[in-house]
Amino acid sequence: MIMTYEWAEITDFADELSQMILQSEQADLYREAHASVYNDKNLADEILAFARLKDQYEEVQRFGKYHPEYSRVMKQIRVDKRRLDLNEKVANLRLMENELQDLIDQVSFIIGRSVSEAVKIPSTNPFFSSDSSCGGSCGTGGGCSCSA
Repeated sequence: MIMTYEWAEITDFADELSQMILQSEQADLYREAHASVYNDKNLADEILAFARLKDQYEEVQRFGKYHPEYSRVMKQIRVDKRRLDLNEKVANLRLMENELQDLIDQVSFIIGRSVSEAVKIPSTNPFFSSDSSCGGSCGTGGGCSCSA
């Protein structure tokens, strides 16, 4: 593809838009929440231990209930996940993560709709997903997350 002035201008606008997102209040709040979680040595160690347990969980899932550690790992993963989910810093990080994702979804929706109404926009928000779906003409009976 030959780089034209229009393409150069589009990439400049995209860079400018990404900088705006990175400098947004949502991005700042996310960075603060991330820092509060990972600067807490005990919490960071818990998250690392949970990541290792997730690796064990995947190994156990390969063999199912026939794996010798199945019961222990299944119970431990639920207990540890619950403990992390109930941690205030982790909950705040997830909330800020969702806020930032909503901003990105909104920007994607606006850009997609400015191109065409037919553009499918990937989104974690059902509001944007339903607006960007095929509206039932896909023939999969809702298999594509459309409203058929």
